[in-house]
Amino acid sequence: MPAKRRCQPASVPALKQSGNECFKNGQYGEAASFYSQAVTLLQKSGKNSPEELSVLLSNRAACFLKEGNCTDCVKDCTVSLELVPFGVKPLLRRAAAYEALERYRLAYVDYKTVLQLDCTIKAAHDGTNRMTQALTEQDGPGWREKLPPIPTISLSDRERLAEAGAKAQGDRISTAQQNGTTAKVDRVPSAEAIKRAHALKEEGNAFVKKGEHKAAVEKYTESIELNPKEVTTYTNRALCHLSLKKYQEAKKDSAEALKLDPGNVKALYRRAQAHKELKDYKACVADLNALLKTEPKNVTALKLLHDVRKIQK
Repeated sequence: MPAKRRCQPASVPALKQSGNECFKNGQYGEAASFYSQAVTLLQKSGKNSPEELSVLLSNRAACFLKEGNCTDCVKDCTVSLELVPFGVKPLLRRAAAYEALERYRLAYVDYKTVLQLDCTIKAAHDGTNRMTQALTEQDGPGWREKLPPIPTISLSDRERLAEAGAKAQGDRISTAQQNGTTAKVDRVPSAEAIKRAHALKEEGNAFVKKGEHKAAVEKYTESIELNPKEVTTYTNRALCHLSLKKYQEAKKDSAEALKLDPGNVKALYRRAQAHKELKDYKACVADLNALLKTEPKNVTALKLLHDVRKIQK
């Protein structure tokens, strides 16, 4: 009796699903093989689907990373990002691979780029902190001067990523509803909300340049209501509160910014300023010391620290 032929998945989605299942089971070599077959099949089909190809390459990169093949991980992530710029997963995977290869400057740039996209990602904060320490030891206090440029993320890219995030959120909710479960999903601002929030922030910035801090606060507040995950809007509003001598409000806004981005230099400095005016010198010194770990040559922070220590004597 002839042996039964083993059926192999013939479609890209089926190959991808097989790869996902192997990855979940810790079979990283087998998963990479399935993703490679899916990549080949997709390319041969002539279908123009950069998003789908980007995901497959990012998934295969995760397999390479798990197996310690950091060079191929970097290659796949780089192509994935060329197809769809600013993907969080390929950026994080490439950063981890660069870190393992001791290419700390490039790892730092990727981790910081991720934080521009979503400042709530703990892995990116932890990676940034590790790279800051490694680069300080490697290059000394002037390590930032040797960094490659950190990419600036345009408003159009932010809108595209917001739309993708909103779609993913909708898919998760739909799946949960179909399964009869409740989805606990953070609200993702729509592309339109992000665009309007950005415009309001710019209006606030224009008021700051004119010295009209009260009007600026109103614009920043409207912007935050639309997009509560933009760190700079909180730090800008904190600056206005300081100018208006509303020190508790400045401290609160700085704290909100630091929840989103724990190492944010402007937030640390502005909260330190608020602490000083509220005569909480111990907290002021703590914030300044935290800031100076990241930027040991920050002149304004060093001056404020000197002034506060004089008051404490």
